[in-house]
Amino acid sequence: MKNPAIVFTAPCVAEVLDLAVPETTPGKVLVRTMRSCISSGTERANLVGDPMIGTNKRPDDPAVFPRHLGYSLSGVVEAVGDGVESVKPGDRVCASWTKHMLFNALPERQVYRVPDDVSFEEVAWTHIATFPMAALRKCHFEFGESVLVMGQGVLGQLAVILAHAAGAAPVIAADPVPAKRERALALGADLAFDPSDPNFAQNVKDATGGGARVVVEVTGVDKALDNALDATAWFGRVALLGCTRHSSFAIDYYRKVHGRGVTLVGAHTMARPKQESSEGWWTERDDAQAFLRMLSLGRVSLAGFTDEVHPFAEGPAVYSRLAAGGAFPTVQFDWANTAE
Repeated sequence: MKNPAIVFTAPCVAEVLDLAVPETTPGKVLVRTMRSCISSGTERANLVGDPMIGTNKRPDDPAVFPRHLGYSLSGVVEAVGDGVESVKPGDRVCASWTKHMLFNALPERQVYRVPDDVSFEEVAWTHIATFPMAALRKCHFEFGESVLVMGQGVLGQLAVILAHAAGAAPVIAADPVPAKRERALALGADLAFDPSDPNFAQNVKDATGGGARVVVEVTGVDKALDNALDATAWFGRVALLGCTRHSSFAIDYYRKVHGRGVTLVGAHTMARPKQESSEGWWTERDDAQAFLRMLSLGRVSLAGFTDEVHPFAEGPAVYSRLAAGGAFPTVQFDWANTAE
């Protein structure tokens, strides 16, 4: 069998290469991809060769290629290795920590059987959706509290959907792009403000009676965090979901954090328990299964969430757009009609 894959072969260059089909060893599940999702922030950082990828990198570390990205997809189980019990060949599944390729061999714990009544398009976003889920949990969000989401890329949009479903009141989205603010309102935000507006913080305070109780900061930009802190309530909680990657922040921590009792929460998705979930600290697998239940029960919907669907062969052109920077849509690659 052939195994076409989208690979970053050099800075700002993506190519479709034909790789070997991975072996289905004990404990592994071979998944044939139907849809794979672009997580634009992380994938662009890898694509352009940003050395500050991961939590243990130094600025002077060289960027190494090739790089294989992806990490959130839906598909069908092709085969299973010895010892696999939760899925069988033919099952519809989604998976985490995957690659943009036709066949992925994955540990059983990273593969989830999905409800028959939810589309491959919707469930493909499951792994990415667990990122803002963890951020909201770590803030110990309670229904009825106000939630401000800074940035309306894919993670920010999912955070808006989840905050709305969880009973936030109001849900406020912030993004400098008017189209992004309009989309946030369509996804469930009650209000959407321009963070570059000099009255931004006051607008949030007026809408929330003193400031947002919970903030999900998705941009990783120091100015966005500074603006968010100005709009945060006393004793508010701010989840740092966006990857900053660089340390050039200039925040008045004494007046904006220390003096007002604000809690900053590290919300990188890898900073979570591996085995057992507890209040505010769920495992990746438990979050993924919770999101699938919410999709199946209609508590959340991602129908129409994907802006663009491209055949995987168009990957090089799509990633050329991503490398150029600027606002980027929600994008999936379609692998369904790939010839072996």
